[in-house]
Formats: sequence, structure tokens, C-alpha cells
Amino acid sequence: MIRLSRSAIEAGRRNNKCGLVLGAAENERVLCSVLKSCSNLKHVEQAHGLMLRTALDHDTILLTQFIDKCSSLGFSSYAYSMFSFNSQTHSHIYVFNAMIKALTLSHSAFEALLVYKSIGWAKLRPDGYSFPFALKAVADLQAVRLGTQIHSQTICAGLDTNNHVVTALIQMYSSCAHILDARQLFDIVSVDEVSVWSAMVAGYAKVGDPDSAWDLLDRMTQTQTNALLISWTAVIAGYAQMDRPNKAISVFRRMQLENVEPDEIAMLAALSACAQLGAIQIELGECIHGYIHKRGFDQMVPLKNALIEMYAKSGNICKALQVFENMNHTTVVTWTTIISALAFHGLGTQALEMFSRMETAKVEPNDITFIAVLSACTHIGLVDLGRYYFNVMRYRHAVQPKIQHYGCMIDLLARAGYLREALGLVSQMPFKPSAAIWWSLLAASNIHADAELGEFAMQHLMKLEPWNSGNYAILSNIYASTGKWEKSVMTRKMMREKGVRKMPGWSFIQVSNRAHEFIAGDTSHPQFDRIHGILFNMNEQMKIAHHQLSELCELLDFDG
Repeated sequence: MIRLSRSAIEAGRRNNKCGLVLGAAENERVLCSVLKSCSNLKHVEQAHGLMLRTALDHDTILLTQFIDKCSSLGFSSYAYSMFSFNSQTHSHIYVFNAMIKALTLSHSAFEALLVYKSIGWAKLRPDGYSFPFALKAVADLQAVRLGTQIHSQTICAGLDTNNHVVTALIQMYSSCAHILDARQLFDIVSVDEVSVWSAMVAGYAKVGDPDSAWDLLDRMTQTQTNALLISWTAVIAGYAQMDRPNKAISVFRRMQLENVEPDEIAMLAALSACAQLGAIQIELGECIHGYIHKRGFDQMVPLKNALIEMYAKSGNICKALQVFENMNHTTVVTWTTIISALAFHGLGTQALEMFSRMETAKVEPNDITFIAVLSACTHIGLVDLGRYYFNVMRYRHAVQPKIQHYGCMIDLLARAGYLREALGLVSQMPFKPSAAIWWSLLAASNIHADAELGEFAMQHLMKLEPWNSGNYAILSNIYASTGKWEKSVMTRKMMREKGVRKMPGWSFIQVSNRAHEFIAGDTSHPQFDRIHGILFNMNEQMKIAHHQLSELCELLDFDG
């Protein structure tokens, strides 16, 4: 925390003894001018010294402006020190509100709530601005019990139906995962204010219930406001985050039909959904790319990063590289995205070359970058290089390996046949092995016909994910490949006895720009009967064609 400048305080006191040279109005004008021109900590200290010299450090308006300026420059802790130094002399709620807001924006939630508490000590009452700032601090701390106390205070103050206060309360309850309390409040106040509805929509999306969010959004008054745009974006992002990209795209298209113009955040959410669907929604992704260019968003790095990921996951790695090469500014996320994209396409050598370019560009890699690098090594089986990067990560870049890094390294070793070394790394790592790690060993055991290691990995997988039919199938195949037919049959039998069902297969198909999902055994598609009839006719025609081909082959054999 930045403390008050001793030189500022001493200079202020010394100069104050000399008397005020200028009139009060002129002093205020000069101080306002100084505050507007502040751009660093030294300027802030000079403005503070001037306030002390001219005895304006108790002026409500100027003190509020000083706090706001400190906040905008990132020096909220300096303002807090100044505020606390004379906390007993502040006589207006404006000063307290400014201080709570500044501390909340600087993520100093605990200090913000201390200031909120001191409002009572100053014999003042919180107003319609005090409560929202305090509730934001509560949400940051996830202190829902304190939030309910503040809720009670809003009722006592007669502000429990104030739109700003209600919005903040809904956001607080939603952030603390008390969505039912948020909805109860929403239903009680029953206001037709877009900001309140938007808070409720965002709350549902935040807790992973995009269907309820969409239901509310569909009933909202479609007045073109920033709150409405935020609501649409929240629903699209909510569906994308819940792995329901089809619905996310559907809402995005509806948003366009409602003439709500998407901003960069909405486009990020839509691109995320396109990336999940891959080639099925490449046309929409290309349309969004064109829209980004049309709106002049070409150099927005997050959007370009999303475009790289979307093109890569849609199978167009060349287009992803083109987007990357045309960027004027890149970040560690950009480099990591393109390295991951190349590794995803099996282009391990190019991915590692891209990492070398990243180092040459003096961009410091992060933990996610090294996951991509180790994955690239796995794709091309470069065990020695993988070991090298695993060590470089720690000793040159001070990135401590997480379980994902160990998982990549174990997968690399196991695939390459270094099964004992991989198992040794499992025992050495400071984490409890995940199902993915044991699956890597099980899969490698299948490749290298090591039934003993397969059994060992399966013992752990049965504890971690006993419902996964794929694990049983792999172990059965390992036994079969090593000639242990009895154990292979017993594994299948054990799977049936435990009630483990084989996961149904599924597929996507795109018709008229709409993706249709089909799951084996599912009959819920609205055109199921028609689809089933067509498939039946196709099957019959294939049987006839096969029969005719067989007869032709017999004739050829006879002629021979």
C-alpha cells in the first residue's frame, strides 16, 4: 500500500503557516487544474501538498475529485491513506462513496467495507450510491452473510426498491451462487428496468443456467441499451461455456434478427461457439471475421486470437496462420493459441519452430504455452526435446509444472514406449494422478501390449471413473492382443455385472446452415420418422447393389 508522502505533509504544514497567498476561489481553480493534469504518483503528491497548503483537504468536492483521480491512475491506496488520516472530519457521504468506489475498483474489497462501516461512525447514512459499491465489495469477497446484512440495511433506509440498489443486490447474490435469493428479490420488486433484468439474466448465465437466462431475455423489453447488449452476450457466452454451441449460435442469430448490434465481447462468445462446432459453423465464423473487418476491429488482439482458434478448430490451419501473420501486435495468448493450433493439427515441428520465434520476439511464455509445446513434442514423438522443455520451463522461465504438464510428459513417454519412466514420473509428481493420466498409461499399455501396466492403470481408473466403458474395452483388447482370452472375456463380463453401459456414439451434420446432432438410439429428433424411412430405403438399395455386385463377381469367376 502507498503511504502518504512525508514530504507532501510536511511541505503542506510548513507552507500553511505562511498564510494563504491566493483567495479561496483562486486556490480551488488552481487545484482543479493541477488535478486534471496529474499523470503519475509525483503529481498526485504535489496535488496533495497543495491541498494541505491551501487547507482544501476538507473540501468535499475537491477531496472527492482527488480520490477519483487517484483511482483512475491506480493509486487508490494513496487516497485511502489520506482518507484515513482525516477520517473523523469527513462530513459528507460523497467522500465516503468515492472512497468505497475507488477501493472496490482496485480490488481492495476488505478496505472498501471498512470505509462503508465507518459511515455510521461519522453519523452519516448510506445512500443509493453507497450500497451498490459496498455490495460489489461483498461479491468480490463472496461474503454472502455480510451481503444479507447490507440488504437489511437497504430496507431500513427505504432503498430496497431503488433500481441501482436492486441491480447490485441481484449481482451480489448471483456472484455468491445464491441464485434463488436473487430470483426471489427480482420477483418481489417486479420492476421493468432493463438494468435489473440484465443483472438477473447475467446471474443465471454465471451459475451455469443459460436456459433460465434465455427465458428472461426473451421476455425483456428490447430497448436498445448497453444493458440489453450485455444480456444477449451473457446468454451466448453462457451456452458456449456449458458446451452447447448450437444454442449459442441460435441465440446469436436471433440477436441479429432483433437488430441488436454485437460488440467485441458478443463476437468473442460467438467465435468460441463456432470453434466448438469446428467445420460445421465455419461459414458463420467467416461472416464474423468479415464483420470484424467492417467495424474496424481488426487490431483487437482478443478477437484475432479467437479467430485463430476458430479457424484452427474448423480445420483451416492455413487461414489461422494468415490471421496470425497479419497481426501488428501479439501477446503471449496469441503465440500460445497458434502453437496449440499447429500441435492440434499434428504439425509438431512447425509448432516448435513457432515457439522458437516466440522466444526470439522476447515474449515470455506462460504455463499454458508449455502445455502446447509439450503436446507438440508428443505429436511427433520427440522424447528428448520434451524432457528438455520440461526442465527449461522450471529453471529458465520459473514456471512450476502443474498436473497438466506432468500429464503431457507422461503421455509423451508412454506413447514412445518409456513405460517405466512414465510410471516413475507418476509416483514422483506432487499431485494425485488424474483419470486422464491413468488413461494415458492404459492406452500406452494397449499400444505396447503391456498387460501388467494395463491392469495397474485400470485399478485406479475403476476408482476414479467406474462408469467409463471405454476403459474396460481397452483393457479387454490388451488381454486379447497378448493371448489372454479368458481375462478378456472376464473384463467384458465384469463390465456388464457392474452395469457399465457403452457410451453411445454421436455425430453432427449441417443442413441449411443449421447443425443437427444425432445420438445412437435417440429418437427425439422432430424428423426422426422421415430420416429413419430414408435410411431404410438406402439400406435396401445398398443390399440390392451388393447382391448385384456379388452376382457379377460370380460371373467373372465363372468366365475365368
